[in-house]
Amino acid sequence: MAEFTWEGDAAAGVLKNHALSSKIREAAIAGSRFMGYVDTEPNYGRRKGESVTITRVRNLDEPTDPTFGERDRVPIDTFRESTTSITVSYWGRGVEYSEQADLLHHFDLTDKIQRKLKQQMQLALDTGAAVAFKAGKIKYIPTSLTGGTFDTDGTASTTALENLSITHLRVIRDYMSDTLHVPGWRGGDRFTALCSTKACRGLKSDPEWSTWMAPQNAQQGFVRGMLGTIEDIDIVEVNHTNALSNTKGSGSVLGEAVFFGDDAVAMALVLDPELRAAIPGNFGLNHAVAWVGMLAFGQIWGDSANDGEARVVHVTSA
Repeated sequence: MAEFTWEGDAAAGVLKNHALSSKIREAAIAGSRFMGYVDTEPNYGRRKGESVTITRVRNLDEPTDPTFGERDRVPIDTFRESTTSITVSYWGRGVEYSEQADLLHHFDLTDKIQRKLKQQMQLALDTGAAVAFKAGKIKYIPTSLTGGTFDTDGTASTTALENLSITHLRVIRDYMSDTLHVPGWRGGDRFTALCSTKACRGLKSDPEWSTWMAPQNAQQGFVRGMLGTIEDIDIVEVNHTNALSNTKGSGSVLGEAVFFGDDAVAMALVLDPELRAAIPGNFGLNHAVAWVGMLAFGQIWGDSANDGEARVVHVTSA
């Protein structure tokens, strides 16, 4: 009787190495941060047209001298308002697969495809919101360890020479508070900063970092999901490089960041992004799943650099 020889009968392949792990590994995705700071525009949705028009009331100028004589007419100022609009479009992507692949695969192929589509949707929406946050007029470019340049025409015309530092936070904070008079996030007294990992590293490398990150502040940051609060600014790290780049400036020295207050970016929403299964084709042999939505993002005062109007400072470089 011939002896069975493992090496000779099955030198390689699944017959010899047929053990398959029951754990399925999935590629990791970046975190999504921006969507948590976007407000859905109220009273807009289905059957309201392709765009929503947002009315904005502008400030009255503060008078140099508000006094007037008893017999004088009350001085009259002009009430001013302006509008901006957000136009929606379809968003979405899909994946096709065969019934045979689903039937023969050792794990639930449909479930994994749907999971990955939801993750893709999360990242795509995050990037879309980030684009809106970065679309405003106010740009800040760090040109030294202690200072930088503000551009107010929507285009960064200077090359960054340094990464973000805590001194830069002070400059941005004072500019937002004293020059732009940006209201605090959600009516509070603090601003919010979404910072790329590179920008956060610049802050962490600053000698002042340990002073600010006192035990009580570090604990507060942990509870609230933030790195911490510095100069009345809540710092949130973003590791999604399609949303915020780590390679800005001379020699990629700078990481992007956005600083903002209340009512910065709105989302016009007609159809919530959702997963949809296509009607099977070829007598049920061909399948497809997609995520589809109808929406758009827009910065409320993105066309203005005026005091009381601009709400976002974008840290970037030419």
